[in-house]
Amino acid sequence: MNATEQQLWDYIDGNLNASDRKNIAEKIESDTEIKSLYEDLLKLNSAFGELDLDEPSMSFTRNVMESVASEPAPVAMKTQVDKKIIYGIGGFFVISLLILFGYVLYNSDLSMPEFNFNTRLNLNLDKYITPTVLYSFLFFDLVIGLVFLDQFLRKKMHK
Repeated sequence: MNATEQQLWDYIDGNLNASDRKNIAEKIESDTEIKSLYEDLLKLNSAFGELDLDEPSMSFTRNVMESVASEPAPVAMKTQVDKKIIYGIGGFFVISLLILFGYVLYNSDLSMPEFNFNTRLNLNLDKYITPTVLYSFLFFDLVIGLVFLDQFLRKKMHK
């Protein structure tokens, strides 16, 4: 079913709002293809409306319900996994990881490199922390605080 057919069915069923109904009515009047499709759908809808649905007899319903009631309730299957299988799979992975770790240690050089950290950090923070940056940071914190306060108060009001 394409979008036009869906819109026409909604138009026939009365499921559209006023503006959509008006647009579809204009399309029906202006386009002959849409108009013929609309007429076909109207005929189909009226044919569906004329169908009588047969209801099963009361005895049929009663018999079905009695047969359902007489059936034993299904029991959930309780499958049990052998713990030896779980331990075997876990052991395989643990042994594999230990072998991999041992291989890495065997092929690596365990000597520690010389660590010399004699650099001097000479940062001129006055160049970066200006009053504008400080005020911007405080304003941003204020906005975030107000947002969190608003969320907190809204949660309290909904409770």
